[in-house]
Amino acid sequence: MLALLHTSPAHIPVFDALREEDHPDLRLRHEVDEELLARARRDGPDAVTDDVGAALDRLAAEGARAVLCTCSSIGAVAEAYDAGVPVLRVDRPMAAAAVAAGSRLVVLATLESTFAPTRTLIEEEAHRADRPVTVRTLLVDGAWDRFAAGDTEGHARLVAAAADAVTDADAIVLAQVSMTPAQRRTTTTVPVLSSPRPGLVAGAAAARRQAHPGRRVDAHG
Repeated sequence: MLALLHTSPAHIPVFDALREEDHPDLRLRHEVDEELLARARRDGPDAVTDDVGAALDRLAAEGARAVLCTCSSIGAVAEAYDAGVPVLRVDRPMAAAAVAAGSRLVVLATLESTFAPTRTLIEEEAHRADRPVTVRTLLVDGAWDRFAAGDTEGHARLVAAAADAVTDADAIVLAQVSMTPAQRRTTTTVPVLSSPRPGLVAGAAAARRQAHPGRRVDAHG
């Protein structure tokens, strides 16, 4: 079983759909705690360390072979915690793909709190790959308010328009899972990257490695 730690219930159908498409034999367990993001935005990610750790411990105790944190704002907190099982942040594979795409990267987000952890993550992956990068951040004004109000179509339109306005970049990073639907709406020739699909591939592989130690695991199988 792969457990997913969310800060919005809207992420559940996104990952359920990807599971049906790519990992039909994978069992998912969804845990949603919206308060974690609210407090991380207000007081900083470190303020939720204890509660994130408690959630991870609980998921591991309930049988999770690995946990995938789908919130960019608290991803570093989750990844750093030792829960006795692998804990992954959903946006790390996306960050690695962005670094591989080129040196000029633009991060789009709808929450200010997402920028610092996403920039740090990209810089970590750039250091790991020994590649220089320049990261610019752009806040999509008004998009989060629409998402919070349930206007997912309006949210996606604003994000897609912001992405299409970017021309001088090697890749555009959609920093939050909630932004993923905008990827299909963009018309820019610049690659637009989102985190759910590659993140779920990594999470599935980690869960299968734990379930079958010593066996070579195909992440897509």
